Amino acid sequence: MTMKRRGCLTKTALATALAGGLFATGASAQLAGHNVILVHGFMMDDLSNPPANFQEVQQAGEDNWREYWLNRAEARIDWASNGRVEGQIAQQAFQQLRQISQQGLCNDYCVVVTHSTGDLVTRHLLENQARWLQSEGLQPLKILAVLDMAGAGGGTELADLAVSIAYNDSWYNWPVKQAVKAFTGIDPEPDNLGVVNDLQTNVARNLAVSPNSIPRLRFVGGGSSYGGITKPFIDGTDDGVVPTHSACGATSASGIDSCSNSISLAGKVSGQNGPSGLYYNHYPVLMSEGANHGDVINTQTGNTAVPVVNNTTLNGLRVDFASRTYNQRAWWQFWGSGDQYIEVPNSSQTSLSNLVYTTLNN
Repeated sequence: MTMKRRGCLTKTALATALAGGLFATGASAQLAGHNVILVHGFMMDDLSNPPANFQEVQQAGEDNWREYWLNRAEARIDWASNGRVEGQIAQQAFQQLRQISQQGLCNDYCVVVTHSTGDLVTRHLLENQARWLQSEGLQPLKILAVLDMAGAGGGTELADLAVSIAYNDSWYNWPVKQAVKAFTGIDPEPDNLGVVNDLQTNVARNLAVSPNSIPRLRFVGGGSSYGGITKPFIDGTDDGVVPTHSACGATSASGIDSCSNSISLAGKVSGQNGPSGLYYNHYPVLMSEGANHGDVINTQTGNTAVPVVNNTTLNGLRVDFASRTYNQRAWWQFWGSGDQYIEVPNSSQTSLSNLVYTTLNN
C-alpha cells in the first residue's frame, strides 16, 4: 500500500512532466486485448516528506507497480497522497486523463487496475471524467472494467483512528497511536493527514457513490501487515490495512468475515458472516486468506485463491477461473468426510496478480 514519494507542480509544469513520462510501455501491454491503466494506492511517505515536484510523484508511481504490473500497462494515473481526492488529487489525475484521451488509448476501451486507495480515487474519476474531458472538447475514456486489488473504496477504520488521534493525542491512546503510525508513517495532526481524511469509513462511503455501468471486479486478501499490530483495530477480517467490508465492496461498513455468505476466505464451504449487500456493479471475484495488503499487486506466492463470482462475463470481460471442490478432515477427525472446500487449483504456486492477469487475458 505504501511506497516512497515526495507533491505538486503548477499546471504548466505538470503538463510538461506528463508529456515526458505518462506512458509505461509499448503497444503490447494489454489485458484481453485492451490497454491497461494503473492507479496506485496510498503512499505514506507523502505525508512525512511531501513530493517536491510531479516528477517525484511519477517516479514513485512507477516504482509502486514495477514488480508485476508496470510492463503490462500502457499508462498510469499517479497522485500525491498528501492531497485530497476532490482537490489536489483530482487536479493531478485530470491532467493525466487529458493525456490519455488525447492519445486515444481508450478508443477501444481500457481496463483500469487499482490498488488500495486507488479504488476510491478511481471511483471519483469515473463519476466525473466524462464531464471534465467534454468541457475541453475531448473524448471521455471508454472503460471496460476496473480490477480493484485490496480496494479501499469503503474506507478503513485505521483512518478513523488516525483522525481521532490527530485531535486527541492522549497518553492512554498509545496502542492506537502505534497502529496509526504503522499505517501513516507519522504522528497525526489535523493538517498533515492528506488523503487519510478521505479514507475515514463515513467519508469514503459518501464520495462518488452514484451507480455506473462499469463493473468493479474485487480481489481480496486476508493476510497480515505491519507485524499484525493493526488488526485489532479493524472491524471484521482484513488484510492488515483494509477491512474485508471495504475490499469486497459491501454496502455497509459493519465488520464481516468474508465476501460470501457461504464460503470463508480460506475456501471452507459453510455459513459465513458475509456482506448484507454489495454496491451496484461490484463483484468480489477472488479471495485469498494469506495475501497481505501490499503484496496483492506484487509476486507473493504461497496463498490459495478462492473463487466467489466466477464463470460469468462482465461487460464483455470473461471471468472464468478454474475451480475445484474437495473434502478435508481435520487431524482429529477419524470419521466422516470432513469439511468441503473450494479453491482455484494450483493458485498457491503463483501470485494473485499473475493469476488474475493470465486468467483474464485468455
